[in-house]
Amino acid sequence: MGSLRPRETSNATELAADLMKTMTRLRSRLRAESAPDDQRWTWSQLNTLSRVVERQPTTASELASVEHVRRQSMAETLAALRSGGLVTSSPDPDDARRSLIRATPTGLALAGTIPAAREMWLDNAIERLVDGDERHVLAKAIAILNRIAESG
Repeated sequence: MGSLRPRETSNATELAADLMKTMTRLRSRLRAESAPDDQRWTWSQLNTLSRVVERQPTTASELASVEHVRRQSMAETLAALRSGGLVTSSPDPDDARRSLIRATPTGLALAGTIPAAREMWLDNAIERLVDGDERHVLAKAIAILNRIAESG
């Protein structure tokens, strides 16, 4: 399996195209590092489940905002998680118009196991393939990617 060779460019358009390809490949590889039973969940469903675990109780509106998706998209994602027994919702005691979303014990377990397996694979890959100088570059790249992800 070949890898993309880095371009010696600062052209934003070319960098954006390369970054998208690389992120897609890494995301696919991370998904492959899950147990086969866990692969039925989409990336967005697993991200949402992780957000629910971090923020519970939370609302669909809050989740849509932090995941940068429309409320309708979040409603579909939550419906899939609910039907899979990973989250529950109940009326907000302070505002009956809102529902509070929480992870179920099954959802909590899944949210803990999938990232751990993926992180272990990534940790091993970095340990084997990335030298000390490259780790400093990787740390800087992560900070830049987070800044881009959080931009308006």
